[in-house]
Amino acid sequence: MKKLKLNYLFIGILTLLLAAALWPSIPWFGKAENRIAAIQSRGELRVSTISSPLTYSQLNGQAWGLDYELAQQFANYLGVKLKVTVRQNISQLFDDLDNDNADLLAAGLVYNSERVKNYRPGPTYYSASQQLVYRVGQYRPRSLAGVGEGQLIIAPGHVVISDLQALKEAKYPRLGWTVESRKGTNELLNEVINGRLNYTIADSVTISLFQRVHPELAVALDVTDEQPVTWFSRLDNDDTLSAALLDFFSTMNEEGSLARLEEKYLGHGDNFDYVDTRTFLRAVDTLLPELRPLFEKYADRIDWRLLAAIAWQESHWDPQATSPTGVRGMMMLTKNTAQSLGLTDRTDAEQSISGGVRYLQEMISKVPESVPEDERIWFALAAYNMGYGHMIDARALTAKTQGNPDSWADVKQRLPLLSQKRYYSKLTWGYARGHEAYAYVENIRKYHFSLEGYLREKERQRAVEMKLAEDYPAVTPDEFIRRALSLSSFLSQSSANYLSPGPAAAD
Repeated sequence: MKKLKLNYLFIGILTLLLAAALWPSIPWFGKAENRIAAIQSRGELRVSTISSPLTYSQLNGQAWGLDYELAQQFANYLGVKLKVTVRQNISQLFDDLDNDNADLLAAGLVYNSERVKNYRPGPTYYSASQQLVYRVGQYRPRSLAGVGEGQLIIAPGHVVISDLQALKEAKYPRLGWTVESRKGTNELLNEVINGRLNYTIADSVTISLFQRVHPELAVALDVTDEQPVTWFSRLDNDDTLSAALLDFFSTMNEEGSLARLEEKYLGHGDNFDYVDTRTFLRAVDTLLPELRPLFEKYADRIDWRLLAAIAWQESHWDPQATSPTGVRGMMMLTKNTAQSLGLTDRTDAEQSISGGVRYLQEMISKVPESVPEDERIWFALAAYNMGYGHMIDARALTAKTQGNPDSWADVKQRLPLLSQKRYYSKLTWGYARGHEAYAYVENIRKYHFSLEGYLREKERQRAVEMKLAEDYPAVTPDEFIRRALSLSSFLSQSSANYLSPGPAAAD
């Protein structure tokens, strides 16, 4: 028996020694593989984010957003599927990293010294400042000293909290704020918009996008300077995920893909005009319902909402619109263009929309094939506004000044130069009002974004109303009284049962 016990002891010791030597390759004994290998073995990249117009949004099964598109392309780069988890606030995001429920956080998060103590940042892909917001018509503080006690509410985990603490110690000793543990920044922004909250703080890019749909949201002041925005992963000795991210972003940058994505989501956020946006959204409610069938009918290969935005920029949806230069109608066509398209009445809304689309399609078909598919429309719109030859000149000028002639972000910056003699004198088609073409295209993009967001908001509201109607169907007055009496009887009985002392104790 002793010999048997010794053999078992020997085998046990040998097993432990072998396990200690081989532990990196045993999944239950230690980390079996590096971070990238684990992701590829799993076949899934787990990304946690927050729902917002910039990062990630979804409606009717369709997802979009800058961080979403980047994450999807990074998943493709790794050869795996993308799994997105939406959290309510920033604290929950970092909990996902801590609990190994996410490989990456992709949610427009700002790099700061506190976060990098515990988490690994990725490459910077844009920057943003933190701003204090209020509702138009309410009191606007000129400094943080004007923010009353209990008026500033911030989401948990917000990067600005450390900045506020420093400002409180250095400059504003009476500054106070409350962290709302149950709500995220987007919910707090909506509470400011609806007048239920005085102030909150959000990043400048998110605010600019919210304003396209909610123009009553206004910026009171900048709380911080611009800060780099990045993704975050766990901080440990494994550098494989960090190295993969660096290579991915470098490749995207070299190919121009990153610039195109940033132009798509960030390229139309400047120069917000409250009155203009408000006027447009009111017209969406009053004028668009009647015109929408025409836009949908003739949109052809472009989004009908983009066609509506073009028409708004041209005529403010007025079929009788006329300019001093002689262009007329909903799409503001010249007489010669209308005749070439076979139109008999430029002031007829249907004819004008139909002709305008066909003319725009001609411009799109002429855009060089080297221009990426998703940017061809912006080049075509510039040509629609100032003429095809001047658009070609703008591309040539972009190439001469070391820009990318196939990138709208690069070309649009050169458009205003077409009115300066030292530039247009060396170009084929000469002088052009390039600054007007620049404003024309950028305005259309802003209206398009506002219209998309506004209609999505209305769809969400309808979905909520339908859900409420299903959960609480309408009843006749008699049925309502019957249910009310039944409920009252039930509550009375429940209350009596709850308050009764129960069976008497035996003597």
